[in-house]
Amino acid sequence: MIRIHSLNVRYKTERGDVHAVRGISLDIQQGQFFTLLGPSGCGKTTTLRAVAGLEAPDEGEIAIGDDLVFSSARRISVPPYKRDIGMVFQSYAIWPHMNVFENVAFPLREMGRKFSKREINSKVRQALSLVQLEGLEDRPAPFLSGGQQQRLALARALVKEPRVLLLDEPLSNLDAKLREETRLELRELVKRLGITTFYVTHDQLEALTMSDVVAVMDQGRVVQEGSPMEIYQSPKERFVANFIGLTNFLEGRVKGFCPKQPRLGEIETASGTLQCVLPDGVGPGESVVMVVRPEDIHLGTGTPPQQGNVLHGRVEAIIFMGEALECQVAVGSQRLRMKLHPSSGVRQGEAVTLELPPERCRALRA
Repeated sequence: MIRIHSLNVRYKTERGDVHAVRGISLDIQQGQFFTLLGPSGCGKTTTLRAVAGLEAPDEGEIAIGDDLVFSSARRISVPPYKRDIGMVFQSYAIWPHMNVFENVAFPLREMGRKFSKREINSKVRQALSLVQLEGLEDRPAPFLSGGQQQRLALARALVKEPRVLLLDEPLSNLDAKLREETRLELRELVKRLGITTFYVTHDQLEALTMSDVVAVMDQGRVVQEGSPMEIYQSPKERFVANFIGLTNFLEGRVKGFCPKQPRLGEIETASGTLQCVLPDGVGPGESVVMVVRPEDIHLGTGTPPQQGNVLHGRVEAIIFMGEALECQVAVGSQRLRMKLHPSSGVRQGEAVTLELPPERCRALRA
């Protein structure tokens, strides 16, 4: 549904040229919820705006469905209003001088096709019903709550039944509780309607809970693309492992391979020899960094496991997080973070044994 090929976007600033988007290519399927995730300044919003026609790329091609909407080689640049898209901005961009009904009706009145008064009334009420704003048609837009304004912007984007929905960090202005509720509502809505959705966010939790596919961006490039579970559990680069969730990093050097388990290898670290999943093509003597999530580290039960990684340390800090305890454990010169159930009973200063399942530890090239 959306195809981006070798897209490049550059800016001229007082400090020189900025290469904001560096040759990225994406293929978003029909009905897919696709999220572009990355830190501020990585180029994700610029990419979204290029798809919308609000930015002029320097090179590359963009197609929506069967329509080529931008091509530097063919000198094609279709204006935004002809791209059959709906867009929700981070600021919502609702019209403060209009009521709820007129805000949603505005795109219909401005489209090339002329709708009758009855058609406009029907489409607006249907869009408001989808986002649970029925009954508020006459309310001035500024008198809505933040969550209602977000849903109003979404209704305005949906009312003309676009082929593609573009969302630029639409939940960032909501408080934490409302953001959690709206995440589920938004995903269920677009899935029910079957609309191809291109979503941009810096919030890793939004990306993991809402998306079919996540593409992680860094410095204008897509560094990894995959399902939320793949991105979280199998990062291919240190940046991805560090950006998404909490991660422990242990520097080391490959010692060899486990003969009975070809996927696993041994690495020498400051905390001893540890087993982990090695990346393809890595060999003995190469420098690597082992990553393991805090929730994958287990508190030893006293009975040593038959195989695996066992470390001994001392609890230096405990942070109560409500649903979990985050413990910081000193292991030699290193400090590891682990998550435990609040009922675990572990205490600060206590000597503990940590078990790191080898299949949950992953080495990345340093």
